Amino acid sequence: MVNYMDVSIIIPLLNESDSLKELNSWIFKSFENLELEIEIIYIDDGSDDSSWKIIEELANTNNNVKGISFTRNYGKSQALRVGFSEAKGEYVATLDADLQDSPEEIPVMIDKLIDSNLDMISGWKKKRYDSFFLKRIPSSFFNFVARIFSRINLNDFNCGIKVYKKEVIKSINLYADMHRFIPILAKNEGYNKIGEHIV
Repeated sequence: MVNYMDVSIIIPLLNESDSLKELNSWIFKSFENLELEIEIIYIDDGSDDSSWKIIEELANTNNNVKGISFTRNYGKSQALRVGFSEAKGEYVATLDADLQDSPEEIPVMIDKLIDSNLDMISGWKKKRYDSFFLKRIPSSFFNFVARIFSRINLNDFNCGIKVYKKEVIKSINLYADMHRFIPILAKNEGYNKIGEHIV
């Protein structure tokens, strides 16, 4: 296991008040037996529920929790861009706030990234439970096209859980909906050691 390495966990969110406290506890529990200093950065992308109030409460009780609030919804790419700019960790993870991915995968992915000398590692939701016609077919088509044109051997380009070396996320520029193409942006900057981890 990696020792004495800082990890930043970036969490973009919109109206996730029901999941935030559980997610926050789950993250810290996932790292409690590891000698890793972590910071959690929540990016509230214009929520109109109580998400920001909960983030403020979490940040006020733990110095390793930080929050950034947008006045309106700018989209996931902008949220990630701001989170990346604030991240201080040697390794940077992204995670969605909907509890669909386990933060327990993050330390495993960091180990795999280091052991395999990767620049970034992307999650792969091999088993999906969402709508076959509304989500799975469009997702499969997108991933097929992205894989062919980028020559990056990933099955799930858009999976929310990823881990990067710090220099990777500091080198890419996110805008519009480009968060879907982060592996391609990384490769274009010369970071072509890209791995995958089933989550």
